[in-house]
Amino acid sequence: MASRGRRGGASAREDEPRHDERAEQQALAPQGPVLPPPPPVDYGVFIQGLVQAMQTQAHTQAALQAQLEAQVE
Repeated sequence: MASRGRRGGASAREDEPRHDERAEQQALAPQGPVLPPPPPVDYGVFIQGLVQAMQTQAHTQAALQAQLEAQVE
């Protein structure tokens, strides 16, 4: 019977940190006003911008590579 008391006490101690963690998470929750949802995203425009940025990066990289090769020679 004594072993049962120990097991019960150990499990109760294990539950206490979980309760403390929940309290900390609730305390860290934002307390400000609730914001409206963000506007819908136009993925076509997003992809066009992404492609343009990738092309610009590729051109810049090619120009820098050409400059580096010209300096080495």
